[in-house]
Amino acid sequence: MAEVVIQVRPNGPYKVTGPVSLVGPDGAPIPLEDADEAMFLCRCGESKEKPFCDGTHKECSFRPDGD
Repeated sequence: MAEVVIQVRPNGPYKVTGPVSLVGPDGAPIPLEDADEAMFLCRCGESKEKPFCDGTHKECSFRPDGD
C-alpha cells in the first residue's frame, strides 16, 4: 500500500501525495481531477478553488505565523 505524505510548504499550500480521498463538510466526496497526481490544499484561506490552492497565497503575501 502506498504511503500518504502531507508536506507543509513554506508560505504556501499543503502538498498531498498518495492515495487519499477528500470529503466536504456535508460528508459528500470532493471529486479529484487525477487521484494519482499530487494535490495542493489551500492554507491562506483566500483561494477561489477551496479546498484546493489556486496560487492566491502569492498575491496576499501569506505567512503561516501571521507576519
